[in-house]
Amino acid sequence: MNVVVCVKQIPDPADPGALDAETKTLKRDVKLILDESDSYGVEMALQLVDAAGEGEVTLVSMAPNNERSGLSTALAMGAASAVLVSDPALQGSDSLTTAKVIAAAIKDQSPDLIIAGSESSDGYTGTVPEQIAGVLDMPSVTAAKSIEVDGQSVNVQRQTDAGHDDVVCPMPCVISVTAGVVEPRYPSFKGIMAAKSKPVDEKTVADLGMDAGAVGWAGAGQDIVEVTEAEQREAGEIIEDDGEAFAKIVSFLEENKVI
Repeated sequence: MNVVVCVKQIPDPADPGALDAETKTLKRDVKLILDESDSYGVEMALQLVDAAGEGEVTLVSMAPNNERSGLSTALAMGAASAVLVSDPALQGSDSLTTAKVIAAAIKDQSPDLIIAGSESSDGYTGTVPEQIAGVLDMPSVTAAKSIEVDGQSVNVQRQTDAGHDDVVCPMPCVISVTAGVVEPRYPSFKGIMAAKSKPVDEKTVADLGMDAGAVGWAGAGQDIVEVTEAEQREAGEIIEDDGEAFAKIVSFLEENKVI
């Protein structure tokens, strides 16, 4: 069983980072790490391959400056290889362009299953996995909390507000995994050393057969006009219990049209 996992390498969330003054986008000229939300997808894929008794996990990522630090973490976890798409022409790509690039990189892998995190920690669009499925013309299941392979299909428990839906989906397909559904393994020292020799196939836009004029800022359907800081939260009102606190609370809720 061959599983492709889409992983994003992001600036360390512990570092506030900075915006590029010209493009108004997050600077990514620093060491990038594996997005925590994608670590769940990597772990889920590794467990599925272990359960199948054969196959391997391949990572696909798009990142600037041929950055592979985040990929190294996922390779150390147990993934067999990676495909890294890196090209200056990709700067400014929107989510749909990103999906098209990732989909083009996936096509050569002929996977049985494609797994992704539900959304990245630095973008939160939550749309790329479904866009990849659309570009590849594959079925998609979102918010998966468990995946079980059954022949040529997968049984997925899809998380909902009321519990979960049981979904059966034919393979190949794209499944986005909800954060926290598995416990990602820590890379062992042996895994870290082994990751150094695992293949990472670096590709450019031209290698994927795509036009550089259709990606990046040139192909994006958006333009960032302005970025402003969010307003600071104002101090709340403290209501002390003097025997009539309930009436004050009801009055407060009425004034704010909560009740």
